[in-house]
Amino acid sequence: MATLSDEAALAVPDLASARRLVVKIGSALLVGGDGLREDWLTALADDVAAWRSRGADVVLVSSGSIALGRRVLGLPSGALTLEQSQAAAAVGQIRLARAYETALAPHGVTTAQVLVTLEDTTDRRRYLNSRATLEVLLSLGVVPIVNENDTVATDEIRYGDNDRLAAQVAVTVGADQLLLLSDVDGLYTANPKVDPGARHLPVIARLTAQIEAMASGPVGSLSKGGMTTKLMAARTAVAGGCAMAIAEGSVLRPLSAVANGARTTWFLPEGDPHLARKRWIAAMKPKGEVTVDAGAAAALGQGKSLLPAGVTAVTGRFGRGDPVLVRDAMGAELARGLIRYSADEARAISGHRSAEIEAILGHPGRAALIHRDDMVVGR
Repeated sequence: MATLSDEAALAVPDLASARRLVVKIGSALLVGGDGLREDWLTALADDVAAWRSRGADVVLVSSGSIALGRRVLGLPSGALTLEQSQAAAAVGQIRLARAYETALAPHGVTTAQVLVTLEDTTDRRRYLNSRATLEVLLSLGVVPIVNENDTVATDEIRYGDNDRLAAQVAVTVGADQLLLLSDVDGLYTANPKVDPGARHLPVIARLTAQIEAMASGPVGSLSKGGMTTKLMAARTAVAGGCAMAIAEGSVLRPLSAVANGARTTWFLPEGDPHLARKRWIAAMKPKGEVTVDAGAAAALGQGKSLLPAGVTAVTGRFGRGDPVLVRDAMGAELARGLIRYSADEARAISGHRSAEIEAILGHPGRAALIHRDDMVVGR
């Protein structure tokens, strides 16, 4: 049976100290029998503003578009067909985005709607596009509202639940903490709704087969995910170096409640999210090489990005987002990274200043050939 050791207790994260926090919000929290729970959303906005005032980046992964849309369209209760779900999402997304915008605007917080599909994270080029967009939004102080793009996703390319989507978003943006707000206050040894002897587990230091066997299916008419999907999300998050918590979110200001000690289950990360990402990049098989001059080699050693001006040669056939080797003039390997241009584009702009990229390629480009966050220097 899983127990809480002294070592694990010391390692439990403090939500108030999160540097980059992803919060998943379930439909049942946001949408009630009378529609949008405006009082709850207003209180959540107070929390988001408080975390941002501490200097934290916040990303919200929010369900609710289908629940909102089906009310407007008068669709029956119960399961919907894929086409009905897509129609409801198309109607509900507008209302969902407007609701967050209205709730956060009084705090001076700008929101952005980001719709993704499973393909956006499994395809490397789409992944880089999504990651770059989210990074820019966060750097500008924006709170992204992320949801699965239900209007175009099919059963074959769906996450199907926002627990796993939230975990993938957390890994994508390098979050240090992920909070799943749901209708349960954590993981139990059994389903507490059917087993009064079920025991709450406050911290999971390591996901084991025994822990996963404790999961149960979804509870509630608006929930798509159950504890099983939450544990799948935990596996993704902790492997990417992100701590994850499951908490009951129906109370007003749920983030503050968790920070103040509300019952929660924490899953401890396996390492730093940035180091986990670096290991992932280092393990990729390179599809090409770029050679750099002494100035660029020195800049890489100082932790800087690789700019086109320092590139003297490009070899291989690769596309945007593919892994490549970076070598110095003597052929020694300096780094590995995900390149932001195709091989032909990289050859065209090599040796040129970043300001010249648009004139050379005919469209605006990114200043760095390989950004430092997408590069591992040394092996």
